[in-house]
Amino acid sequence: MYLIGDQPPYVDQLRQALQAIPAQLLSGMAPSRQPLQLSPAALLQDWMRNDEVYLIQRGPLRVVLDQRALFQLDEGDLIGLGRTLDLPTLNYESEADVLVQPYDREAFLTAATATPAQRDALLRYMLGQQSLLAQALIRLKPPVTQPATGFRRYAAGEVIIRQGDSAEHVFVITEGHAEAWVDGCKVGEVCQDEIVGALAVFTHTPRTASVIAKTSCAVLVIPQDQFVSLMETTPRIAHSLIENMARHINTLNKEVTRLRSAAEQPSASN
Repeated sequence: MYLIGDQPPYVDQLRQALQAIPAQLLSGMAPSRQPLQLSPAALLQDWMRNDEVYLIQRGPLRVVLDQRALFQLDEGDLIGLGRTLDLPTLNYESEADVLVQPYDREAFLTAATATPAQRDALLRYMLGQQSLLAQALIRLKPPVTQPATGFRRYAAGEVIIRQGDSAEHVFVITEGHAEAWVDGCKVGEVCQDEIVGALAVFTHTPRTASVIAKTSCAVLVIPQDQFVSLMETTPRIAHSLIENMARHINTLNKEVTRLRSAAEQPSASN
């Protein structure tokens, strides 16, 4: 078994230790039928049986979960042990023909647990395979960003964001209440748990509004690059930002409607 890409030295040592175990477990056991030569197309079919395990005699064989390659198997690796268990379905792919030797599953398990030494070897093999699989799955998961965030406190009247400044951070009001101002005119309210300052980060433009604390505020400050990474790895952050934007758009629409009605009233009275 090989992990896809670079692997730490301890993983390579574990892989080498596991490689010899299947032959030890199968020593003296007769195959259940003739070897199977499987083409790349045949590998995509349902060729495995629940009552058999398979020793790879010619590979390599790529193991795929949800259309993503986990690791690669080669000569001497054993597959099919988990077929009857409630586990995620693994698929197999190869660019060339693969040769596998079938063995009866029950006969294999009987032989592999016949002596303490065999049981120990089987346990080491299965735990080692589990460890390698865990390593492969970790590689599929994007790294979780731990942002270099910090909390700041603002007294009532203090400026949290200043209009025209460059956008280097995104702010989350975790406590308190603030107001948004543009050119000296109040344009909105900023409530607790709202995200502010994201627009300038995404558009790479200066701040379009000032945000001033109306009450004492506790603010989470997130660097812009960290915030972009959080958006990619934490859907909850993106969902919260969308909710905030939708709320502000709704408020602006109401304000536009109010101003339009106020402008039309003098004309109607004339």
